[in-house]
Amino acid sequence: MKNLVKVSIAAAMVASFAFTGTALAHIAPAKAKASGERAGSCFFVSQFDNWRAPNPKTLYIDTYFHHYYRLDLSGTYPMLKWPDAFLVMNVEGPDTICSAIDWDLAVDTSPGGFIEHIIVRKMTPLTPAEVAAIPAKFRP
Repeated sequence: MKNLVKVSIAAAMVASFAFTGTALAHIAPAKAKASGERAGSCFFVSQFDNWRAPNPKTLYIDTYFHHYYRLDLSGTYPMLKWPDAFLVMNVEGPDTICSAIDWDLAVDTSPGGFIEHIIVRKMTPLTPAEVAAIPAKFRP
């Protein structure tokens, strides 16, 4: 009888994990769709690779897998155009980026420099044609 209970508990755990995995696979696209952004736009924070700012209101970012995104910012952040500027990404909680609300960014200048927090208004995944249309000097 003990073995039957163990198998039943194990089967319940496997079913629970399978359900949780299936549910999690649907959360990210649903989250992106609810925010008005394209589904399938999620990636892990660790996959963030590079960025460029064509102007103080826009960022283009690239992931390790060469998925490109445009971040439209809520304000103007002139420090993004400074030659020694770099982005600081704060991560607390889930490590996936699916929409604008998931970003916690700041722009920083050289050590001892200024720090300015950035609010991302919209995150848009870019098609290969849209990436090709970005001038080379602004492509991350």
